[in-house]
Amino acid sequence: MTLITNIQKYSIHDGDGIRTSVFFKGCPLNCVWCHNPETQAFQKEVMYDEEKCVGCYRCAEACPEHAIKKIDGKVWTDKEICEQCGKCLDYCVRNLREIAGTEWEIEDLVKELKKDEMFYEESGGGVTLSGGEVMSQNMNYIEKLVKRLNQEGISVTIDTCGFAPYENFARILPYIDTFLYDIKVMDHEKHKKYIGVDNTLILDNVTRLSQAGARIYIRIPTIKEVNGDLESMGAIIAFLKENGIHPAQVNLLPYHNTGSGKYGKLGEHYEGSDLHTPSKEEMKEFQQLFIREGFQNTKIGG
Repeated sequence: MTLITNIQKYSIHDGDGIRTSVFFKGCPLNCVWCHNPETQAFQKEVMYDEEKCVGCYRCAEACPEHAIKKIDGKVWTDKEICEQCGKCLDYCVRNLREIAGTEWEIEDLVKELKKDEMFYEESGGGVTLSGGEVMSQNMNYIEKLVKRLNQEGISVTIDTCGFAPYENFARILPYIDTFLYDIKVMDHEKHKKYIGVDNTLILDNVTRLSQAGARIYIRIPTIKEVNGDLESMGAIIAFLKENGIHPAQVNLLPYHNTGSGKYGKLGEHYEGSDLHTPSKEEMKEFQQLFIREGFQNTKIGG
């Protein structure tokens, strides 16, 4: 089952021009700072704004699985029991409950994406497939989707963490204009600590994509405690140069915690509260380092 959490119109930070971004649900990584936590799990989830709840308990009365309970005066959903049927949504008097994850038939999705075709054509934009992690989805679905968009003359960009079998990338490579490829940190132990997995596969895939002639934008979420120092940036530069990777663009993305409020709605705790954004001066220093090393098209931000 392939699920989509959001179709975001008029995106200007997810690739070239004006784009429509499709966020798929499910990711094999567990980044501490993830700003789309509703896209991490591969199954549907109920999101609930506890702070605004008035405690009427009607949602619990409507739940056929009895998954919703009141504990210490607060409404709590047992995820192990919840079937994501959505009946509780209809009984929430303040509309505080929603289900993250919707199934879309490919032709219906293409029809929706074509609605903004005029903006794509005028701005040099198109559709960006993001997540979660699009390359960890049902690749039969993804391949059919990108082929259909290609047939319609719509540019497709893939926003990826790179943690997926290379065969998945090879299947869709002929239909993709640009890969927005995350490289977070070169240090293996830091990568495991903050992202949850080793980075060997990620680095191997970007090297193979480059060798295959893919157009790549390297995107570096820049976080003071993770990679916000000259040594870490220098290590990324050394990796790119040693492997002959010549990205069309490098984007240094300053850390932000704008998605932290979503964690409570999922009944989870945000682990990135101790992380910080490098100063503007530090970000400028990192940018200049890349430029001095030959990566002229390096930008701060998406």
